[in-house]
Amino acid sequence: MIDPKWKEKGFIDEPIPNDIDLPAAIRRLCKEKNAVIMAHYYTDGSVQDVADFVGDSLALAQKAALTDADIIVMCGVHFMGETNKILCPDKKVLVPDLNASCSLAESCPADEFEAFVHNHPGYTVISYVNTTAAVKALTDVVVTSSNAKQIVDSFPKDTPIIFGPDENLGNYINGLTGRNMVLWHGACHVHEKFSVERILKVKAQHPHAKILAHPECKGPILKLADKVGSTAALIKYCIQDDATEFIVATESGILHEMQKSAPQKTFIPAPPDDATCACNECNFMKLINLKKLYNTLKYEWPAIEVDPATSKKAVRSIDKMLAISKQLGL
Repeated sequence: MIDPKWKEKGFIDEPIPNDIDLPAAIRRLCKEKNAVIMAHYYTDGSVQDVADFVGDSLALAQKAALTDADIIVMCGVHFMGETNKILCPDKKVLVPDLNASCSLAESCPADEFEAFVHNHPGYTVISYVNTTAAVKALTDVVVTSSNAKQIVDSFPKDTPIIFGPDENLGNYINGLTGRNMVLWHGACHVHEKFSVERILKVKAQHPHAKILAHPECKGPILKLADKVGSTAALIKYCIQDDATEFIVATESGILHEMQKSAPQKTFIPAPPDDATCACNECNFMKLINLKKLYNTLKYEWPAIEVDPATSKKAVRSIDKMLAISKQLGL
């Protein structure tokens, strides 16, 4: 039975004996319940290590859709659970803490975005996948940070486009494509806070280090970067590049996978503008921990639900992206 107090909290905080081997217990529950664990690169390393799949949000949802699991546990933020549910409507989708929201998704309330779209009749709506199901339902095609340029380029040059919700990513794509897309003014609180001055100080201490940046960062940060790319692209780059040191301007959780993939190399988190912090962390992603993961598997709660009508509309924008990507050979 789910304690009403847990419902108020949005997660289960039942005490767990100190002597329990949580990773082993979690894997045992997965086997018993035919469950798979999806973990985003930004979650804590201990969560990534116990997961079946680690990746970015859309890749995880696509992997979930291909499994024969009855239960999907999405270790990430709320909209990622929604995306899993949209693509896997017949599966039970769990998120260990309903408080794991997303500053970028929250920066684009669906009702305000709908009014914005209505004020631009005739515009094609392209939305970053890091949005709620309700915003995806208002969207013609979603994009990821890795395919946004190619998908935008697939539309004729004279196509009027709304791009949301990430203004930094939209500005970056405008610069790459020569477009003048109308941008929604949203942003990720993690990527907004990187400091050019503090990154340059780190670079002075590590002159041979290459700077890696996610396109959700502000323009001045991207201009410093040797490589701009999605989480998966940055990981691939650091593995293949000859450099042995990297300054990484994205959420610091990615360093766990980078270090596992290239243990002989050094990864330095790019510092934020707050002089008291050495790295940028997403406080929402870090809400997910092994204790909550164990309890959510044990009780099969909290479960994500998406209104069927919303889901039907939202999945069209994802299917459109997949169709264009296939056509482009991405």
